[in-house]
This record gives sequence, structure tokens and C-alpha cells, in this order.
Amino acid sequence: MNGAAPTGHRPPRLAVVGCGYWGKNLVRNFHALGALAAVADGTEAGRATAAQLAPGIEVVDDLAPLLGRPELDAVVIATPAATHAPLGLRVLAAGKDLLVEKPMALTLAEGRALVAAAAAGGRILQVGHLLEYHPAFLTLRDWLATGRLGRLLRVHSHRLGFGQVRTEEDALWSLAPHDLSLVLRLTGKLPEAVSCHGSNSLGTPRADTAVTILHFAGGPDAHLLSSWLHPVKEQKLVVTGDRGMAVFDDAVPEHKLAFFDQHVAWTDGRPHLHRGAAQPAELAPAEPLRLQCAAFLEAVASRRPPLADGVSGLRVIAVLEACRRSLELGGQHVAVEAP
Repeated sequence: MNGAAPTGHRPPRLAVVGCGYWGKNLVRNFHALGALAAVADGTEAGRATAAQLAPGIEVVDDLAPLLGRPELDAVVIATPAATHAPLGLRVLAAGKDLLVEKPMALTLAEGRALVAAAAAGGRILQVGHLLEYHPAFLTLRDWLATGRLGRLLRVHSHRLGFGQVRTEEDALWSLAPHDLSLVLRLTGKLPEAVSCHGSNSLGTPRADTAVTILHFAGGPDAHLLSSWLHPVKEQKLVVTGDRGMAVFDDAVPEHKLAFFDQHVAWTDGRPHLHRGAAQPAELAPAEPLRLQCAAFLEAVASRRPPLADGVSGLRVIAVLEACRRSLELGGQHVAVEAP
């Protein structure tokens, strides 16, 4: 049967669709992991890049002939966001497991269709929320779970930079999925509502900057700033608890995660600031994308859902849908629909 789980000791074999800005990184990693069988890209430049990164691997200009290959267990989609859901449905219909880049879809209805198709066919569906596999974030989750930070009070994220201006989605849909996936993983729940303000300083129909507030019942507060019109690259997640704080700064070359022994204590109704030293975390020197790719191969081989599965991806889309409506309504509170 097409797309059946690998048997015996045969490792999974897959094809990557798209070898552009991000797809080339997936081609490189899956080739290094020994799982890459083919690359499909409709552009001459993409095919040339694939041939250079993965010598000897089959390179074609279209996905269609690959879907009928019984030796291919899975397909990885790294194409423009508007094509994620349509291509993903074709892959799942062909009986292949699927890793699709974020956002997995541009509407909640499309996301639901992907999750339903994967469930109906018994397929693995993973979404490219690679920061969930980052050693810094895994350590941060452990700090929260073991009580080092105390009760979660607030999460701030900044994902800023200059470039990769897109026309098919705005800065919110292009940049915020990473941070939303982290916030939802830390809180373990969906926000009740969102409020989102955006600006299109470039004069395009797409917002190039978005400020988002997630409203969770009983807390915490969460604030996201997303922009591709900013002079300095910033990829920072700040987590505040009632016993300590943490900063995950992915834009710096080292010491990406630090614990801050800082909190506010109250005595007789008066605040007292406890100030402690920053304590950098010792992290494993692993590439997050390599870990994500390895997790997908493990899921395909074991048939166990990965961490960043389709359901978690759908939760991100549900929040993004509410943010889109809030943007259209000038920042009004919009309830988040259950995925």
C-alpha cells in the first residue's frame, strides 16, 4: 500500500517539495539523516539548489509523479503558505505521511480538513513548529514544569527583522505561528479571546507589523510583536513567573536561554523586588531543525504522533483566525473558536 509504515529496519524515505528560502534547509537535513529520496521544485533555481545540496538524489519539477511511488513513506511541504493545505490534502490522499511548514493552512476550515484527512487515513501529520524542538525551549518548559519559575504570570515575544516581505500572508501569519505555538505549549490551553492591531506602512494590503494580546481565563497575559519592517533582528521570548523569570533569545550566538532569579515579594501590601543574578543555561549543541526532522522520521517509523502534531497546529490556526478578525475590526476583542 502507498505510504505504508516502514517495515523491519528500513528507515523512512521521503520527498521534499520546495527547495527555496526554507525548503533548502529541510533538503539539507533530511539528506544528512539519510531519509531523502527525491526533491520536487517547479523552478530551475530550486532544482539546481537541490542537486547541489543532495548530489545523486532524484530532482523533479512536479510532485505528482512522486505520489504514486510505493517506496516513498512521506512528503515534506515547504512551498508558499497558500499552497500548504491543497498540497497537503493531495499528499494525505495518496497515503503518505506529511510534514507541512507553518502555517499549516490559511483558514481554520483548511486546517480542519488536513487533520481530518490524516486521521481518516491513519497518517502522521506534523507541522513545522521547529522552536518546540529547540533545546532552549525544552529546557524552559522543564523549568516551568518543575516549578523553578513558579506560577506563570506573563509571556512576551518579539519576532522582528527586515526582509522576507510576503504578499500571500501578512506579518502575523508569517511570523507569529512560531511564537503562538510556544505560548500555547507553555500555557497548555487556548486563549479565550485575542485583540490584534496591525499596520501596513508599506502601503500593501498585508500588515507588515502586528501587535497581539492573548487573553487567557485566569491568566497568564501574553503579548506578541511581529514585524518584517524592523532594522534589527530580534527573536526573543520572555517568560515571567512569580518565583523567577527566563529569557529565550534565539538571535544571539550563545547563551540563548537564561534564568533570572528575580521576583516581586509582598509584605504588608508593599512590593519588594528580589534581584538575583542571571544564570545562563547549559544547552546541547543541536540544530533545532535537525531535531524536528529526526522527530518526524521517528513518528513515521513508530506511528506515534509527534509533539508538533496536526492538532497542535490546528490550535495555532484557531488563534490566528481570531487575530485576523480582530485586525479587520481595528483591534476589537474576538473570541477564539475551538478548533
